[in-house]
Amino acid sequence: MSKLKNKVLLSGAEIIWECLLKEGVDTVFGYPGGAILPAYDALNNYSDKIHHVLVRHEQGATHMADGYARVSGKVGVAIATSGPGAANMVTGIATAMMDSSPIVCITGQVPSAAIGSDAFQEMDISGAVIPVTKHSYLVMDAKDIAKTIKEAFAVARSGRPGPVLVDIPKDIQSQIIHFNYPEGPVRVPGMPLRKYPEVSDLKNAVKLIMESKKPVILAGHGILISGASKEVAELAELVNIPIGWTLLGSGAIPSSHPLNMGMMGMHGEFSVNNAIQEADLLIACGMRFDDRVTGNATTYSPNSKKIHIEIDPSEINKNIKVDLSIIGDLKTVLQQLNPMLTKKVETNWIDTLTTWQEQSSKRDIINLKTKTLYAAQAIHDIWAETNGDAIVVSDVGQHQMLEAQYYKHDEPNTLLTSGGLGTMGFSLPAAIGASFFRRDKSIWVIVGDGSIQMTITELATAVQENTNINIAIINNGYLGMVRQWQQLFYDERYKETPISSPDYVKLSEAYGLKGLRVKKRSEIADAIKLAESINGPVLVEFIVEQHDMVYPMVATGADLNDMISRPVHDQFQESEM
Repeated sequence: MSKLKNKVLLSGAEIIWECLLKEGVDTVFGYPGGAILPAYDALNNYSDKIHHVLVRHEQGATHMADGYARVSGKVGVAIATSGPGAANMVTGIATAMMDSSPIVCITGQVPSAAIGSDAFQEMDISGAVIPVTKHSYLVMDAKDIAKTIKEAFAVARSGRPGPVLVDIPKDIQSQIIHFNYPEGPVRVPGMPLRKYPEVSDLKNAVKLIMESKKPVILAGHGILISGASKEVAELAELVNIPIGWTLLGSGAIPSSHPLNMGMMGMHGEFSVNNAIQEADLLIACGMRFDDRVTGNATTYSPNSKKIHIEIDPSEINKNIKVDLSIIGDLKTVLQQLNPMLTKKVETNWIDTLTTWQEQSSKRDIINLKTKTLYAAQAIHDIWAETNGDAIVVSDVGQHQMLEAQYYKHDEPNTLLTSGGLGTMGFSLPAAIGASFFRRDKSIWVIVGDGSIQMTITELATAVQENTNINIAIINNGYLGMVRQWQQLFYDERYKETPISSPDYVKLSEAYGLKGLRVKKRSEIADAIKLAESINGPVLVEFIVEQHDMVYPMVATGADLNDMISRPVHDQFQESEM
């Protein structure tokens, strides 16, 4: 940084860091390389203000930025070099896009004169990520860096949040220009969000709600993004409406709330799926009717009227036709709608759901007191030993569904998982990212033996940063969810689903963290307590039953209430050890 005639002269690289400071960024996740080297050199002048976390793979950087964004509500930032570095980010960018997580990725690019020449490590990353970002930029003049980064943050956090990529050639990072940070608000391209819903829509919603006899609230991820948990609970309590939630909506309404029925969808509760199919009114709050939620779309809740409250107009009538759509921020909409409702108590519907819940608990919930160690027991005991007060970062597979069933979340943003893309390997780096905002919280990674091996190199990052995470590996020797499908739908032809693992305890020692192994139910509590007592990352391997299944299950294309239940002979009614 230098001055000329009292005007600040900065390199493009310095401007990057100045802009991040202006946006309130204090932590970035990245990996250096040739095309981003000017930015890393300039970081020497900002290291006291911005903490850089050195990842072991660029995919890890994007997942860390994602995890940070989900728990903080701020924009997460990842940085990488050109070519393979930028390409390695794409999976994490797509994950953030599917789950509406605001991150900004800054990548280096080959010098501008070399673009299009197939130069070493050249890749058109700004073009490649168009389908999986809200927007992407290629900056060809240093004077455009500041306004581009400011706009990138505005786009990432506005409306339905999501990822944005900014690609900056190496020579542009080295240009010296007079720097003036652009002041004033950014006008985000596109249709402006309607601040308040139409009064006529609210009146129609009130009429539908007050006339309904069997209503259900569908609680989606949008409740968490909007911060509308209080408003949704108020709506439910006013009219005595039961609530079912999507995977990403976990924690939006406390699990202990008397109107919270549990998760809906492919591995949802028997009572919730039945309620949706029998309902006369669905109130969809910040959810997109994903296929894992609806089952067969043509037979989905056939006799119900449907109200869809959603910030993204493109989601309306995309998967399920609705009777009334209200476009806007969910919290704002409900703040207008709730005062228009009058108190109503309808007990017959609630009594019916209670009966279904009792039936479900008898046929699908496993016995937690068995000689054999099951994944559900490990997850249940983590919940019990942490008093349900941990942030859980779940990976993808059987353990993900079991976490949703057996870890009861009472606080918003305490389950982080890859819902839309289903990205194996998400959990470990995302938990590391989350730990930089929630150093006060116990953070548990719940991950399978397949998923952990995809991003296990980030154990080195966890150790280097002394992060407050505990990693629970659910080791069943299989790619469990794929094996479950092979068992149910492919005549038990287990092709390429048995998977070997390293000795995770020895591997932990090699990485420099404490490793534990649990083989019996009686060992779980002590292992969890020990992990919680250690300052720094801890890995706990649970050796669980190999052929366990997740029930109930709705097969692809089946009606939502056509659920496969746990067989009678598979109820695990063993005596306690």
